[in-house]
Amino acid sequence: MFACATAPAGGGAADDDANRPIVIGESHTLSSALLGDDRQINVWIPPGYADDRPIHGTIYLLDGALDQDFEHIAGLAQLGALSWTFETFLVVGIQTKDRQHELTSPPTDPRFVKGFPTAGGAATFRRFLVEEVRAFVEARYRTGARRVLVGESLAGLFVVDTFLEAPGSFDDYLAVSPSLWWDARSVAEGAAAKLARHGPSDHRLYVASADEGGAMKVGTDLFLAALRAAEPEGLTWTHSDRSASETHATIYHGAVLEALRRFYALPPYEGETPWWMDVDGVPPDAPAEPGS
Repeated sequence: MFACATAPAGGGAADDDANRPIVIGESHTLSSALLGDDRQINVWIPPGYADDRPIHGTIYLLDGALDQDFEHIAGLAQLGALSWTFETFLVVGIQTKDRQHELTSPPTDPRFVKGFPTAGGAATFRRFLVEEVRAFVEARYRTGARRVLVGESLAGLFVVDTFLEAPGSFDDYLAVSPSLWWDARSVAEGAAAKLARHGPSDHRLYVASADEGGAMKVGTDLFLAALRAAEPEGLTWTHSDRSASETHATIYHGAVLEALRRFYALPPYEGETPWWMDVDGVPPDAPAEPGS
């Protein structure tokens, strides 16, 4: 387990109340034969899980170490569980180390080959996720039906690349500000041919973009054009253009919340309106009129 502890504010608290850990999940170390390395795997468990309350699926979060994006994305899942506005998920954070290597396909443009000497390990990292991480998680946890891959920036590129190369690896794909500038936009340029090989599915794909502009925007536009032209059977997809309000540094948290609300929304509460919410309401046991 992992925890965060702080001293009580203002002092004066009893000793037995000081420095109590705040536990938000479980942390494992997974030894990977494919990577030849150990990786931190962090798991957020939704409320009611121990009582067999149903869950919708599992979010597999790239860059999911404690010093990466795990805690703030787990917070979104917590919000969904508390608010009942979208489905309940288990969250699995997967640590990345050499992101330039693990999240990119092999470059073909000579400039990228020279400029990014460690690049090109995406296929092996994808096998690690599917064959090792998923097996590790599903042997230990109740995971629900849908598997959702989430990532931002280079991790967003990996999400798009995985959707194109091996769509059956996950059910749904959330790519925030994907780095589709990579390798002179080769992933985006090759999208049409790869989409043509996709069969019918019930996949969901969410792509969000900020105000990056330049090669990032060109790559994103190429990928979106390929999606529109292909119209893959059964695919539900959306593009969220957040360029008017978000930068590459600010987009991630809000975009994932939007995706969860869009794809996994729960119906609004339809019970009887409580009396205190009714303008003319009175408590059920209150007198009908003052003084009666």
